Amino acid sequence: MPHILVLNGPNLNLLGVREPDIYGSETLADVEASLVAWGKDNGISFELRQSNHEGDLIDWLHEARDEADAVILNPGGLTHNSVSLADAVSALEKPVIEVHLSNIFAREAFRAHSTISRVAAGVITGLGTTGYLLAAQALAAQLFKQEEG
Repeated sequence: MPHILVLNGPNLNLLGVREPDIYGSETLADVEASLVAWGKDNGISFELRQSNHEGDLIDWLHEARDEADAVILNPGGLTHNSVSLADAVSALEKPVIEVHLSNIFAREAFRAHSTISRVAAGVITGLGTTGYLLAAQALAAQLFKQEEG
């Protein structure tokens, strides 16, 4: 069964209570429940992790080389300035989809730049927590296609 690691960066532990007008009212627990339920129906396992520390995310990306088939990454504020996180994504050599709850291109100018996008397989932005499920669907299609080939 393919395994997808879902990594969430700084402040995403406050999802559902921090600026719900921008980020929505669903929590990370809601996201996890939705992914796990979808995964049961589609033969995919998920593991969600969150940290406010860049080094944790980098360490988890390194671990994913051996422990995951793909990664969904919401780097939070690290999106805009973390070369180290982008390097870890690049070194993973597995598909990574970058997810943002809000449309980073419709917000402050500094948010429109992502150090991660250039090394990600794809980017989903502005679709709220639905973006996680869309990323899961895209990765599942890619993983199952690899198994067939």
